[in-house]
Amino acid sequence: MPFEGLSEKLLSTFKKLRGKGKLSETDVKDSMREVRLALLEADVNYKVAREFTDKVTQRAVGEEVMQSLTPAQMVVKIVNEELVELMGSAQSRLNTSSVPPTVIMMCGLQGSGKTTHSGKLALAQKKKGHRPLLVACDVYRPAAIKQLQVIAEKIEVPIFEMGAGDPVKIAKEAVKHAKDHGNDIVILDTAGRLHVDEELMAELARVKKDVDPAEILLVVDAMTGQDAVNVAKSFDDLLAITGVVLTKLDGDTRGGAALSVKKVTGKPIKFVGTGEKLTDLEEFYPERMASRILGMGDMLSLIEEAESKLDQQKAEEIAEKLVKNKFDLNDLLDQMNQIKNMGSLKSILFKIPGLSQKVKDADIDDRQVDRLCAIILSMTKKERSKPEIINASRKKRIATGCGMKVEDVNFLLRRFEQMQKMMKQFSGSKGRRRMPGMAGLPGLSSFGKFKF
Repeated sequence: MPFEGLSEKLLSTFKKLRGKGKLSETDVKDSMREVRLALLEADVNYKVAREFTDKVTQRAVGEEVMQSLTPAQMVVKIVNEELVELMGSAQSRLNTSSVPPTVIMMCGLQGSGKTTHSGKLALAQKKKGHRPLLVACDVYRPAAIKQLQVIAEKIEVPIFEMGAGDPVKIAKEAVKHAKDHGNDIVILDTAGRLHVDEELMAELARVKKDVDPAEILLVVDAMTGQDAVNVAKSFDDLLAITGVVLTKLDGDTRGGAALSVKKVTGKPIKFVGTGEKLTDLEEFYPERMASRILGMGDMLSLIEEAESKLDQQKAEEIAEKLVKNKFDLNDLLDQMNQIKNMGSLKSILFKIPGLSQKVKDADIDDRQVDRLCAIILSMTKKERSKPEIINASRKKRIATGCGMKVEDVNFLLRRFEQMQKMMKQFSGSKGRRRMPGMAGLPGLSSFGKFKF
């Protein structure tokens, strides 16, 4: 999970503070020394780390904190506020042109994920009701145009390409094409290099001059840590970028880039890539990221994910079945498949407040869901709708059909029975509608220890 190491160290530091009834100035300074080391280990720029801890210390040794009944909580609150400030205070939205189309220029080093994230951004804008056009301006990397064509076909977005021609001319012609065909957003997938060089920058500068993009988004790999910030500064100095897209934030990244880039370049992070799927792109909210770092979860992002990736009609149907106590194994199978679309179980549970620290070290295997689905798929339609008819001989047949043991089938049926009882308790509650499309998630936790 992103920021896992940093989160663990910060929470360990705050735990020491909670053990004290009253905080002295020495307590605060000692804690901030640990926080600074944690930030540096997370590959945060050393000047940024020092300035951050100095600001927290200055606020934390104030009279307001010292007279507080819960001074440790006040320190956490201050750290949270300063983290939000460090990453940009508020969400930074895409700039739009007053006269369509809005041109978005994607740039960055080779291998940073420009082409894939051009597609992700196009899909995200399409879902918002826009008509994006993808443009193949990377005429140097082998198969770059073909890659963009495949992505465009997957997300059903038109693509403009002129083969291995002049990127500046391709960009200009693409804007004309967009005006003629009613595309209100043009996304330019430009070429990259293995390092920042004059030839690359000169070409990008010509594209910028001729098409005047509303957005110049720099795509950087979050796993490169402080190098990502250095790259961002180099591109900003030469191109005046308007924002950053951080990729691979779902990997084992230390998070330094996310915490440093705004402070060093003055340019906001606008999007983060959180997975390999074309739907795995999130708008960047500093306050939500700060909550994740401090182990407070990120419920708003989870709800938005549920609304965008889950079938709302099915969710409503299942909600009605829950009320009428008609939830069966067919419905459970549907919910399992929908939740798989949202990503790994660990990433889902990590965003729920109060669970992030519990799941951090938990052995959560996503194959458990596949195994559950395999058992259910080995049943007949009648057995799925009426699990009570499944006797010993049926269990043996189901186990043979999915290549598992009778004990595994028994385990599933027992858990499902427990889940049904729990659902009865929730069925009369208005709370079931607070998280659209997530009706089956509470029940899913019942299968948390399902191992083979």
